[in-house]
Amino acid sequence: MINLYLAAEEGAKEHNPIIPVWQEIVVGSVAFAVLCFVLIKFVFPQMEKTFQARVEAIEGGIKRAEAAQAEANELLEQYRTQLAEARTEAARIRDEARADAEGIRQDVLAKAREESDRIIAAGNEQLATQRASIVRDLRSEVGTLAVDLAGKIVGEALADEARTRGTVERFIADLDSAGTTGGRR
Repeated sequence: MINLYLAAEEGAKEHNPIIPVWQEIVVGSVAFAVLCFVLIKFVFPQMEKTFQARVEAIEGGIKRAEAAQAEANELLEQYRTQLAEARTEAARIRDEARADAEGIRQDVLAKAREESDRIIAAGNEQLATQRASIVRDLRSEVGTLAVDLAGKIVGEALADEARTRGTVERFIADLDSAGTTGGRR
């Protein structure tokens, strides 16, 4: 064994370390060629398929994103249109409500005027009735007073009913004619 070791050392001393052994160059070249063949035949096509799939996925994602963006823009425009229509509708409804409120207000005012006129007419009618009643009462009382006064002035009793009535009616007629002519002046 020692002899083999010494023989290997002597062979190593004769060989120049800068120049490779030709057997190693052949084995390295064959191994490199086999490695290149395997890479070109099996690995590179698989890598190309993977890269192509990634490119398609990215491009598809971009196209989908562009389509989604376009759809979102279209929906946004539809919403804006609907919002504008809703605002227009709200303004129309508000105007109609104002018009209805004004109509209701006018109706209420008209009814209030009618009620006021009715109350005034009823009051005037009641006043006219009360006035007629008061005039009747005053006529009889004034007639009685006039007959008593006339009886005292004339000195005889005016007890006769026909005379009393005639005297009272004459007196009241004189008062009416005096009031009518006096009121017109």
